[in-house]
Amino acid sequence: MISEFELLAEKLNRLAEMTHTLRLENAALRRTAVDLASENKDLRERVTEAHGRVEAILAQLPNEDVKDAA
Repeated sequence: MISEFELLAEKLNRLAEMTHTLRLENAALRRTAVDLASENKDLRERVTEAHGRVEAILAQLPNEDVKDAA
C-alpha cells in the first residue's frame, strides 16, 4: 500500500514539474508571439511605404503613349 502511495506521489511530482515547465514555455511562446506580431506590423508598414515610393517613381516615368507619339 505504501509503495502505491509513493508511486502516486512520484507521478504527482512529475505532473507538477511538467505543469511548471509548460507554464514557462507558454509564457515564452506568448512573448515570442507578441514580438513576432510587432515585427510583422513593422514589416507591413515598410512594404506599404515601399509600395508608395514605387508608385511615385512609376508616376514620374513617361507614358508609353507619349513615347509612341514622338
